[in-house]
Amino acid sequence: MSRLLIVGPPGAGKGTQAEILAAALGIPAISTGDIFRANIKAGTPLGLQVQELVAGGGYVPDSLTNAIVADRLQQDDAREGFLLDGYPRTADQVVELDRILGEAGKQLDAVVQLVADKDEVVARLLKRAAEQGRADDTEDVIRHRQDVYLEQTEPLIAAYQARGLVAPVDGLGTVDEVSERVRAALAAHGITVAA
Repeated sequence: MSRLLIVGPPGAGKGTQAEILAAALGIPAISTGDIFRANIKAGTPLGLQVQELVAGGGYVPDSLTNAIVADRLQQDDAREGFLLDGYPRTADQVVELDRILGEAGKQLDAVVQLVADKDEVVARLLKRAAEQGRADDTEDVIRHRQDVYLEQTEPLIAAYQARGLVAPVDGLGTVDEVSERVRAALAAHGITVAA
């Protein structure tokens, strides 16, 4: 079983590739965004808090996100392997994930980094917003999220690069093209993914 992360700017196709990769490896794809959206839809206290932050283009505080991820990784289906999408986003979250995994005697196997042109990603997200009626996906909010991603998340990529875990992948192209690139990148890290 593999313990993986998938990272990249919002709208780079992480969710789609995470589902494909997790299914091929037989591990759960764990998306903090999906967890937060489910809480928003259900109108939970967490959902209301998250909705207010997201509407302004911000992120959920580390303490809340860390607790949700720690709980999810303790569930039976994730004990031996998982693919995290949307976590960690910050250097502090990297430290917390290391702590969570270290307590279980585990460590990450690889980090898939989807790379995509900013303007292309903005265009993708505006299209998705129109199709799905997502009020939080205005152009200003999308561009703000891209800037926050660069500011907060790129240092964690550097940290994982220093460990030799990063597998960069061009995130532009068809779903199948990107999936094939992901498989090739992971193969270079000794992880075989069935086609």
